[in-house]
Amino acid sequence: MAIQPQTPGIHHIALRCKNFSVTKDFYQNVLGLPLALDSPDLIAFVAGQVIVAFKKAETNGNPDAVFTPFNIGLDHVALVCETEDELHRFAKGLADAGVENTGVKKDETLQKLYVAFKDPDRIQWEFYMK
Repeated sequence: MAIQPQTPGIHHIALRCKNFSVTKDFYQNVLGLPLALDSPDLIAFVAGQVIVAFKKAETNGNPDAVFTPFNIGLDHVALVCETEDELHRFAKGLADAGVENTGVKKDETLQKLYVAFKDPDRIQWEFYMK
């Protein structure tokens, strides 16, 4: 029998990054997420009702190490978008800021619109219609 936790959703997501200052600039100044915590070991941002936190990655001396969605673990993170106008505004903002993204696309499986983009460590994100 399944445990079935009684929960309203995700409390936080913990990710790894190479450079706190680059990550902080991207999430705070490009995406505009409010900074919730800024310490030498952890930075965190508020995304709706979820905290997105970052710890420093261990790159094992490889300065070119980046995220890959093809290993076991995280594929991508998706934020909820409530209106198509907001989706298009956000996609334009990403493009204007020089952030690599797909533009607005339709997920053929779920028949929903989204825009996918990557952070400086190439962690994949989506802004996905509710």
